[in-house]
Amino acid sequence: MKYKLLGLTACMLSIVIAVLAPLTVSGHALKDRVHQHREGVPETACEHEEDVLCTYLPIVEIKTGGQTIPGRKDSKENYTLSEDGETYITADIRIIGRDSSEYHHTYDAPDVESAVRIRVRGNSSRSFEKPSYALKLVDDKGKNNFCEIMGMDAHSDWVLYGPWLDKTAIRNYMFYNLSGEIMDYAPNVRYCEVIVDGDYQGLYLMTEKITAGTDGSRLDLKVNAKGNTYTGYLLRLDHRKADEQPLNTYTDYTYIQEPELMLQLEFPGEKNRSSEMEEEIRRDFSEFEKSLYSYDYNDKKYGYKARTDMDDFIDYFIINELTGNLDAGNFSTYIYKNADGRLRLCVWDFNNACDNYFDGEQGYRGLFMPWRQWFWMMVKDEDFTDRTIYRYRELRKGVLSEGNMDAYIDETLKFIEPALERNDERWGSVSEQASKLLKPESRNIESRDKAEGQLKGYLHNRGEWLDENIETLRQFSAPSRTKKFNEVND
Repeated sequence: MKYKLLGLTACMLSIVIAVLAPLTVSGHALKDRVHQHREGVPETACEHEEDVLCTYLPIVEIKTGGQTIPGRKDSKENYTLSEDGETYITADIRIIGRDSSEYHHTYDAPDVESAVRIRVRGNSSRSFEKPSYALKLVDDKGKNNFCEIMGMDAHSDWVLYGPWLDKTAIRNYMFYNLSGEIMDYAPNVRYCEVIVDGDYQGLYLMTEKITAGTDGSRLDLKVNAKGNTYTGYLLRLDHRKADEQPLNTYTDYTYIQEPELMLQLEFPGEKNRSSEMEEEIRRDFSEFEKSLYSYDYNDKKYGYKARTDMDDFIDYFIINELTGNLDAGNFSTYIYKNADGRLRLCVWDFNNACDNYFDGEQGYRGLFMPWRQWFWMMVKDEDFTDRTIYRYRELRKGVLSEGNMDAYIDETLKFIEPALERNDERWGSVSEQASKLLKPESRNIESRDKAEGQLKGYLHNRGEWLDENIETLRQFSAPSRTKKFNEVND
């Protein structure tokens, strides 16, 4: 009887493990991520007034009262200002619909109605004909107005991204969502259609800005300006600008950091931090960098592992390496210290990923992340390279498998197809929209179908190459190569 019970227990345990196994990967719980395109669309046609926008995507209406939205680049490459010399203007925003379960129209009652501070955002994208916007919802007193938008947790800061360079219009949507399934946090996103001062602007992606949140939303960071305390911070690595002061951490001070890059403190913001707090954060992050660039770099107690969520760094490495996102670890790179005291990275901006970079064709062979800041040292740690290879193999069987990514592309493109057709009626055919942005000109995509083929083709080729060559990552941590970094331990 005893052996029967043991056998039954073992059998039940095996079943439980089999059921739960798909929910975890190397100890990572797969996140309960909302994928908008999987929520379904109305099954029946909509009866509505003629010449009225009818869509199952949420509608965003912005009314500026005749003001020009600032933030474009002028002839001297300076950002334009409002008539009052401000970087933002105040407008009104109405958001109709929170999901795709029913059709939405401009005459429907709004789910969200607020004043909004708005400007054009981005770097090179500021010169695109179809702009992206930074939004700050405010109340009638100009204070932050936290609103739940399209099923995403309430906040006041949002990014309204307008796909232009990416002719599939799905790169950010797809890779934020896939990253969000496996990483601690990735921005939530929802497709929508936008109207500005009565003028239809096409398909957009409402995106959470990387910043602190409340009640479990966004990053678990808090600051008490009066008490001069904080529970975590957020830094951004990006282009060095002459009119901005870098945080000047250890890698910047010692010239380990590339000279064209600079670290800036994003959270706490300027209004909520003192000079003492900023100095404390600078010293804290410098301690991490010192531990990384020391002879103890791979020591569990004194090295970088004691200060980082190593699994998070590995996932960031893999998702950006697979997609060939050359900006990662250089520009638009966000690193944060959460309330638990561990440093993590947050994915951002896949617009140029998968061979969509401005300056030339991006081959699918070779590794680039081992030369990026911080990872340049981490790959010298055999534990890091071993775990990265193992994690890559696991993800390629599930979330990042060729079959899953192909299906994701097909399903998303079908979901946004009606909106893309309206978008192209507004902006012209794909070949007309941005025919000369990529160099050489032969790389510019002429149709949505070709854009889909190019994206799938790159991911297939890139995945196959990495499947065959991911083991070469071990060369960076080989004892013969890292000897000079481990002399103290010899």
